[in-house]
Amino acid sequence: MPSLFQSPRPWGTLVSYGVASELRSGRKASLLTLTSVFVQLLSRLTLWNVLPNSRHASFYDFWAGHMVGRAAFRRRFHEDLTALLDLLSQKSITPHVAARFPLREAAAAMELAESRTIQGKVVIVP
Repeated sequence: MPSLFQSPRPWGTLVSYGVASELRSGRKASLLTLTSVFVQLLSRLTLWNVLPNSRHASFYDFWAGHMVGRAAFRRRFHEDLTALLDLLSQKSITPHVAARFPLREAAAAMELAESRTIQGKVVIVP
């Protein structure tokens, strides 16, 4: 499977919003481990942005600010999620889907998603 950092076409943008797949099974998910993985990801995104590859990468955190101002967080979350779903429906962005499971196999889908062994999302379809 190609690296996510090879996915976007020239002039495309990769937006990373999670680091769970970087925590391989068996690694203890301590605060230090999470911080280390996050710093490595941000370093990789920064390096990727300075390379002459005609691509852009950034990190987005849906949950930023949820502890500070609940009303402002909910408003921003609603706006961001609405914009994201609009972009998906217009096919302006393409999510990285690692696996699709029928609803009757939801347990297997959750097991794979929680295994932290894949890059991309696990999708459950009706």
